[in-house]
Amino acid sequence: MHFRKPKLLLASVAAATIALSVAVSPATAETVSVSPPGANDFSCKPSVQHPYPVILVPGTYETMIKNWATLSPVVKKAGYCVFALDYGAEQGVPASGPIEDSAAQLGTFVTSVLRATGAKQVDLVGHSQGGMMPRYYIKFLGGTTTVHSLVGISPSNHGTTFMPNPLSYVPGVSTGGDGVPSTVPIPGGPTEPSPTSRFNAAASQQAAGSAFLTNLNAGGDTQGAVFHTTIATIHDEVVTPYTSQALVGLAKRVTNVVIQNFCPLDPIEHDQTPNDPVVHRLVLAALGNTKGPLPTSFRPSCL
Repeated sequence: MHFRKPKLLLASVAAATIALSVAVSPATAETVSVSPPGANDFSCKPSVQHPYPVILVPGTYETMIKNWATLSPVVKKAGYCVFALDYGAEQGVPASGPIEDSAAQLGTFVTSVLRATGAKQVDLVGHSQGGMMPRYYIKFLGGTTTVHSLVGISPSNHGTTFMPNPLSYVPGVSTGGDGVPSTVPIPGGPTEPSPTSRFNAAASQQAAGSAFLTNLNAGGDTQGAVFHTTIATIHDEVVTPYTSQALVGLAKRVTNVVIQNFCPLDPIEHDQTPNDPVVHRLVLAALGNTKGPLPTSFRPSCL
């Protein structure tokens, strides 16, 4: 999810050779999709050491440049082919549309990455909604064959009990310092999101107990041979309770970790988890294990 007190993400799947594109929406004159540093070089070929391209998937109301400005270059420097996308824009609001549609957009992007790189599968790293939404792609849209592993950072796997008024977001209206919309309702508009509306459908779908999540998690949290790693923080104020982020599955396929179990004094909260150096080390360790999820023996440095 990602309406921490919600945020911004962006529209459209990045074209194979374009790092900067402009899309026009009915709610804004134009929105600009910018790749984070090191991402979306479609001439990159995976190495034998790092055979799986890494796709970074941002969270609700987030853009790839906002979510991945610090992690993308870290993963690139480690020797991976790195890609990122924006998705799910509705009325100019990034990653706010129906999650089913966003998952389909992810699937299209995965296909483009596989074709460009010649790889058989990809690794996905997602934040908030971006850590949960790929599970829909894996379960319902054929992702069991194209996804090698999924690393979820503060993922909304089982929803959240924190539900702000996401319809308070109006493009062009000032927001909080972290990109969070104000909680003032749209003048003349509804005060709560309609479960059937496309605009901010993702917000309703990420509520704990929603029909979407009930369907997603029915029959078990994991599918096929995909490896899963979840990284949570006890200070998460958006996906609550933070324990809801963990996945149930075989130990050889699922590792759930809490940052403060390694670094008790780490104050990182939901929005900034993708920028935490400790999270960076956990992500690299998970990606580096090609035969499983994050090794349970791994201990990141806290400095």
